[in-house]
Amino acid sequence: MRITRRTGLTLAAAAIGSSALPRLAATQEVAKTFRYPVDGGEVVIHPVDHASMVVETPDGVIHVDPVGGGAKYAGLPQPDLILITHEHGDHFDLPTLEALPAVRLITNPAVHEMLPETMQERASTMANGDMVEVLNLGIEAIPAHNITEDRMQYHPEGRDNGYVLTIGGKRFYIAGDTEPVPEMLALTDIEVAFLPMNLPYTMTVEQAAEAVTAFKPVVVFPYHHRGSDIEEFARLVEAGGSGSLVIQANWYPDGES
Repeated sequence: MRITRRTGLTLAAAAIGSSALPRLAATQEVAKTFRYPVDGGEVVIHPVDHASMVVETPDGVIHVDPVGGGAKYAGLPQPDLILITHEHGDHFDLPTLEALPAVRLITNPAVHEMLPETMQERASTMANGDMVEVLNLGIEAIPAHNITEDRMQYHPEGRDNGYVLTIGGKRFYIAGDTEPVPEMLALTDIEVAFLPMNLPYTMTVEQAAEAVTAFKPVVVFPYHHRGSDIEEFARLVEAGGSGSLVIQANWYPDGES
C-alpha cells in the first residue's frame, strides 16, 4: 500500500524521535541516525561526513561516496555494496575504498576508469539514465551536473550521477553534486531526498528550495552544505508549500559546517 504524504510525514517524524519534530532548528542537534519504515523492515541512514553516508536496508548495507579513511567507518555496518557518484575527492577516495571490504562497486564511467584493475573486476558502471537491481533494490542513475554558466566546469553534463534507490517500495534520492537539472525536477514519489547546497560547486539554498517545491519529497536532508545557511533553506522550503519535512543531520562531526 502506498503511504500518503500525511502518513509519510507522521512516520518520518516518529522515526527520528519527538525531539526532532520541529522542521529545523539550527541550534538543535538531531539524532545521528535516521530510521525510515519500508516494506519488509526499515532503512537506517548513518551520516558520515559531508557527502558520505551508510544506508542500511532490509537486504544489505550500502556505503555512498565513502571518503576520509577507514577509521571513519569503524563501528558502522560494513558494506555489501559501494555507490560512487563522481570523481571529486570528497566523493571518491582510493585509500578509503582499499580499507573497506572488497564488495561490489557501482560507479559512473569516469570513476571506473580511475580504479585499479583489481577494483575494476568487482565494479560496474552506470551512466545517466541506467537502471539496475542489486540487493533486492532498484538503482536508477539520475543526471548530476551544473547548469549555471560560471559553474559548468565543476560538473559537466553527462559525466556524474545521482541515484534513486527503491527500497521496500520507497524511493530515496541521493543527488550527488548537481544543480536543479530537469531530471531532478521531474522526479516523482520521492520519500527521502538528500540535496547538496554549497557554492560554487552545487546549488544555492534558493535553488535547492525551489527544487523541493518542484518534486516534493516527503523528507529532505540538506547535505554537502558546508558554508550554507540551512536555516534559510528550511524557511524557503516551508514558504514554498511543498509540505516537505526538512531534517538537519550531523554531516560535519568535526564542527566544520
